[in-house]
Amino acid sequence: MPPPSNNPTDGYDIAFRALLGVLAVLVPLSHLAWLSGNITAYLTAGAWAPYQPTAALLHPDQLWPQASKTSLLIGARIVPITLLLALGAVAALLWVRHKNRSGGRKKITGMAKARDIEPLMAKAITEKARSLRPSLKNAKRIDAKDTGVLLGNLQGTRHEVRMGYEDVAVAIMAPRSGKTTSLAIPSILNAPGPVLLTSNKAAGDAYTTTLEARAAVGRVWSMDPQQIAHAERSMWWNPLADAKTLDGAGRLAGHFLAASVDASQQGDFWSKAGSNILSQLFLAAALDERPITDVMQWLAFPADRTPLDILRDHGFTAVAAQLKGTVEGPPETRDGIYETARQYAAALLNSEIAAWVTPQKDVPEFRPSEFVTSTDTLYLLSKDGGGGASALIAACADSVMRAATAQAERAGGRLDPPALAILDEAANVCKISDLPDLYSHLGSRGIIPITILQSYRQGQKVWGDAGMDAMWSAATVKIIGSGIDDPDFADKLSRLIGDHDVETTSTSTSESGKSTSVSMRQERILPADAIRALPKGTALVFATGMRAAMLDLRPWYAEPGAGELAAASARASTAITARAITKHAPSQADFGSAA
Repeated sequence: MPPPSNNPTDGYDIAFRALLGVLAVLVPLSHLAWLSGNITAYLTAGAWAPYQPTAALLHPDQLWPQASKTSLLIGARIVPITLLLALGAVAALLWVRHKNRSGGRKKITGMAKARDIEPLMAKAITEKARSLRPSLKNAKRIDAKDTGVLLGNLQGTRHEVRMGYEDVAVAIMAPRSGKTTSLAIPSILNAPGPVLLTSNKAAGDAYTTTLEARAAVGRVWSMDPQQIAHAERSMWWNPLADAKTLDGAGRLAGHFLAASVDASQQGDFWSKAGSNILSQLFLAAALDERPITDVMQWLAFPADRTPLDILRDHGFTAVAAQLKGTVEGPPETRDGIYETARQYAAALLNSEIAAWVTPQKDVPEFRPSEFVTSTDTLYLLSKDGGGGASALIAACADSVMRAATAQAERAGGRLDPPALAILDEAANVCKISDLPDLYSHLGSRGIIPITILQSYRQGQKVWGDAGMDAMWSAATVKIIGSGIDDPDFADKLSRLIGDHDVETTSTSTSESGKSTSVSMRQERILPADAIRALPKGTALVFATGMRAAMLDLRPWYAEPGAGELAAASARASTAITARAITKHAPSQADFGSAA
């Protein structure tokens, strides 16, 4: 006798489900038939039958004998079926919208739920803000923007996820993945204190979108040495103000080195020697309160004894001896070192760039120590690969963060309100060589850096493997957007997210019949290929001590007030275009010479 083809239990299960399906159709259909038939009979024959939905569905002519067969066909058959189909379609549409309310994205099993990231949710983040900021301690109501930086909503929910004003963040997001629209711009617009932004774009970017809004809460400073926004030179900053010590001069020289040479090449002889010469000359210029452009004159004439005399006069005899040893060393070595230093600082030969960092008549000086106690905004703009110009951008950003640290120490350890430093395109225009080290203490001072990179490898190129790993480890919040194409990094993220148990059902057939067994196995919550395919508008967030969470980003243009911001951005972009046209338009003198 052959083995049975089906298990009796499976047959009962199928029959039960079929019965439920039939009931799910017949019950609402019979009620609709009774209601629609009654309405039809009342309108055509003035009759109304008692509550008998089964009879209305099976024997409408017996329930309403006064009504015509045609009217009953329409009222008790066609109309109920049509209504049932319409209701089913509406229910299906609502279900699809419910399932896809996060932009059609499937919710991933195993990712953090609200309870898993409670310290980043509204209640906990508000209490933390109250404890961190004395100005909020007795406030009855605290605005959400005063509690932390909005990162997005927990996927598929309305729960806002924020990083607190003691967190430090690294965001790795590819171009057009929402790093500006969903992270940089909303953070700037809602910052309660001073804001610093570095960028390599102006029109249609964070600069134009936030310019008017930030001008309404404080003064706007724009440092645009390469005329990305064609901004009027309405400020100047003295990079030598922090170079009156050997350490400060060395940091300034380090910015010029980092802007010109990758981390892998900064340890060779010529790079170190060129950086040392720059630091010694910067120190001399700062001590004698000279403009930074004087350094270029000294580099052009190594025999000039002025920097030696300045250093000796101010008690830096050892530094003067080192400088003298280089100047009086073998000509080939000396010339190589000085040429290296000249290349690092070559941007200072450009008078338009140098004007931003040398004293200007009737132009206010930007002072970092005053900025960090205000609600002002500083926009630092530079082109990719700007060489010495990007060195000045990095130096200014570094000066602001160091001034903020000093002010925090004077204020009892923490800035209130906190200072926000959004280092967009940091690997291109803001290569602060020891930024990974700064991450270890900035958050505890109320200085909140958000370093935005396009890839992990981009950070490794600037800070080296050890430096990038250190910054990644020190960041208390890590944001990963779409466009991660590095397989090694994607796999690293997949391992950090972890595994979860998946139920596996297997069926086997034997002489005694069919049997089903259920077992559990482990698999990645989010494999590397899924991380690579993260849809735009979503991001992964790794916070210290918490499970990884998937967020729905909230771009500024989808928020209340977006229309006003868009109009302000359009006005600012138009102004940039007008300034560019005016700047590059041929003058009357040009026409005269051509004639």
